[in-house]
Amino acid sequence: MADRTVADRRELERALRAEVRGEVDFSPGARALTTMDASNYRRVPDGVVAPYDAADVAAALAVCRGHGVPVVPRGAGTSIAGQATGTGVVLDFTRHMRSVVSVDPVARAAVVQPGAVLDRLRDEAGRHGLTFGPDPSTHSRCTLGGMIGNNSCGSHSVAWGTTADNVRELSVVTYGGAELRLGKGWGPPGSRPGTAGAPEGLRELVAGHLALLRTGFPGGLPRRISGYALDALLPENGTDLARAFCGSEGTLAVLTEATVRLVDSPPARALALLGYADETAAAEAAAGLLSHRPLTVEGMADDLVPDAVGAGLPRGGAWLFVETGGATAAEARARAEEVVRGADALDGTVVTDPAAQRMLWRVREDASGAATRMPDGGGTPPGCAGGTTQAGGSGGEAWPGWEDCAVPPARLGAYLRDFRALLAEHGLRGTPYGHFGDGCIHVRIDFDLLDEAGVRRFRAFSEDVAGLVVAHGGSLSGEHGDGQARAELLPRMYGDELVALFGRFKDLWDPAGGLNPGMLVRPARLDENLRFAVLPREPVDVAFGYPHDGGDFRAAVRRCVGVAKCRVVGPSSGAEVMCPSYRATGEEQHSTRGRARLLHEMLAGEVVTGGWRSREVHDALDLCLSCKGCRSDCPVGVDMATYKAEFLHHHYAGRTRPAAHYTMGRLPLWLRAAAPFAGPLNAASRVGPLASLAKRLGGIAAERDIPRLATRTFTSWWRRHGTPGSPLVLWPDTFTDHLSPWVGRAAVRVLESAGLGVSLPPGRVCCGLTYVSTGQLDRARAVMRRTLDVMEPVLDLGAPVVVLEPSCAAALRTDLPELLADDPRARRLAGSVRTFAAALEEHAPDWRPPRLDRPVAGQTHCHQHAVLGDTAERRLRERAGLTGELSGGCCGLAGNFGFERGHYEVSVACAEDRLLPAVRAATADTVLLADGFSCRTQLEQLAGRRGRHLAEVLAEGLPVEPADGV
Repeated sequence: MADRTVADRRELERALRAEVRGEVDFSPGARALTTMDASNYRRVPDGVVAPYDAADVAAALAVCRGHGVPVVPRGAGTSIAGQATGTGVVLDFTRHMRSVVSVDPVARAAVVQPGAVLDRLRDEAGRHGLTFGPDPSTHSRCTLGGMIGNNSCGSHSVAWGTTADNVRELSVVTYGGAELRLGKGWGPPGSRPGTAGAPEGLRELVAGHLALLRTGFPGGLPRRISGYALDALLPENGTDLARAFCGSEGTLAVLTEATVRLVDSPPARALALLGYADETAAAEAAAGLLSHRPLTVEGMADDLVPDAVGAGLPRGGAWLFVETGGATAAEARARAEEVVRGADALDGTVVTDPAAQRMLWRVREDASGAATRMPDGGGTPPGCAGGTTQAGGSGGEAWPGWEDCAVPPARLGAYLRDFRALLAEHGLRGTPYGHFGDGCIHVRIDFDLLDEAGVRRFRAFSEDVAGLVVAHGGSLSGEHGDGQARAELLPRMYGDELVALFGRFKDLWDPAGGLNPGMLVRPARLDENLRFAVLPREPVDVAFGYPHDGGDFRAAVRRCVGVAKCRVVGPSSGAEVMCPSYRATGEEQHSTRGRARLLHEMLAGEVVTGGWRSREVHDALDLCLSCKGCRSDCPVGVDMATYKAEFLHHHYAGRTRPAAHYTMGRLPLWLRAAAPFAGPLNAASRVGPLASLAKRLGGIAAERDIPRLATRTFTSWWRRHGTPGSPLVLWPDTFTDHLSPWVGRAAVRVLESAGLGVSLPPGRVCCGLTYVSTGQLDRARAVMRRTLDVMEPVLDLGAPVVVLEPSCAAALRTDLPELLADDPRARRLAGSVRTFAAALEEHAPDWRPPRLDRPVAGQTHCHQHAVLGDTAERRLRERAGLTGELSGGCCGLAGNFGFERGHYEVSVACAEDRLLPAVRAATADTVLLADGFSCRTQLEQLAGRRGRHLAEVLAEGLPVEPADGV
């Protein structure tokens, strides 16, 4: 299977299009999106096929077989060992073959397609009080096919086992075209005698090596995932072909359907949190807790959770999360309290509130991303950036090169001591965490994979730690499979004879070697195909400062490790924002990960060519709303809004921009010019032909109404009302000044009622937001420098700056200091910014807001969530008697995004995700809160409802003032 020419690929693409009903995409963008998974590895495929059904899978395999092209099955692409990357054709099961076909509560079984997302199955099963036991931290996006391919486990494996323990039957198609049904026994269930459920010769292979199969696999390991599970084919183990197939990493056959086992899901759960002096003490205690029959025993140390108090953890330097279940809340709590009493811990507590439990589990689930940054900047490898991340910790980069080995649980404490010593011996650092009850440890290590010497150290450490794991009776992989990261080392665990048998097993299934070559048998070397090798060696010239990545755009792009938290679709609750465009489209290129992958390939220049002029990157970023949600919700703090602005800055350098960049991108200029003519312009905008012409010329979506201009700006009102020189400065942002001045007036009234004097800046100011969001960064910097000149006297006084529009406040907090990193005034202004609620809480702590006692609905502004936080707003609402939660997500208008031509449908889809359903469900007396102008506009134009800023709602509760029109 030699490298293919462009002509070969075109012929292969034509043949696939002729035979496959699903999508066939050999474009540079599609290839770039599948070069990587969540590992350190990168391999470039020829193209991607999204099969429509099992017949499509068979057809695609037949075409690839005829062309001598390898095939790689792929789910969500969250594999950590590289097994979801490959040359040839990638089969993407997440587009069409993603159904939960059926759930049988009586048989406690479900039938699923390989692309079905685990949480979708759990939701369906949950209606019957059941669940699928294995639950990796990627449960919201990982697929059942990927779980079967890797034999995934998750935090509940101490109760319900691995995926292999929960699979009954599998339908597969081999590379040679055989369609097999795998279950227990040599033939498929219900078949006539002699019908093969496995490839010809497999029965004889097992019969000829019974002694080796009975003695060659280590015992006492709940998490033995490495290699092929050939011992499942022993007669005393039920000759379980389905179980033997689990963990085969797409190397034997392609899964088309699975019947899986469901288990009872306890109606109530409690969480016992146990604090220990250190990681070793926690590890040594974990095995002793298994007698309590917990659902989970998870562990992590303070180098991954430095703010234990803030996270709600008890006293200690390391912690065990022990979940218990019960028929009632009281029963679950009693079992958790029994765990606390029986544990020899420094401290312990029981958490029963479901919301608090979710928050704590998020700390654990985000660890796979958060651990990619070391807890401090020390030890940053050469070529790697230090600094502080937006989310997921700070410091040097760390990678999953030795991610998830497992040892017998009773050996875990001793293994961790030796493991830490080995890290020190090699001059490396890592942050172990994971499934302590099963003896399985995850760790990201600060390998320098950009430098030849660092790669040599990566190999040397991998070889040494493999020996250490084997010495403790362990498995090289305890959850995520061997892939390219560990398959080369399998002889150290199993010996040459058993590994040779693995090769014969593979050849019976796939004699042509067409399925996922280089994995498990005849593997690629663990230091080949590293994804960093293709990146440029010299720094890229950029406009932003990237302070969290040492000013290095390459390091910023490397942040994405592929855990794909951005790839979540379906019903969602909670405050998270990321990733609205993926939720709206379901397409990888419109996820945060997909865009980061394309930027990586743009820098590499091999698949995506053209650099900053790349059309593939432009099209992927076009539907990025710049909501900044990934800045906080991504476990490693990928900041796609900044990357998009950077890309647009370079993409349009010296070129004509889209009309919307000249209109909405320079909105502050146009609104100031239009202010004297607001009345006539408002009237003209209601004349159909004139409005249509204006929208066409301005690049505005035809479906949008042009917002009305204020006939009297907030600043003109202030000139009559204000008392200059007061210590608190209210920022007159463009939206408040020209489009909703009543918000500014309400804020002044509330602040003054709280005893706070208010003034405005001594001149015209602008945060530069619209210029940044359209990538006009030179203009943005000029605007920002003029603003700093105006604000310098205010900064010298140390006055707080209250910003009512969340997007403007976020721009001042982040974009300003990151674009003007050379101007210390930028950091001073960023540090002075306060939201409306934060200013009241900080400067008028004894003020009592009017008691309103009404329910609220609406949405927390995405920039508020991502950059500013809404803790002060929540407390202020509570004090005012405004009850209820605001939804997460993004309204979909997102500044200029939803107004731009070509974005309307996605904008509406984003609003329909969470905002509009929440508003429709609200009662008649519910207050609709929307602090952002975009959110209020979206509500008005799509729902016909008026949203209000929190300042407006509070002002209405104050004693009536004489009218003063706007």
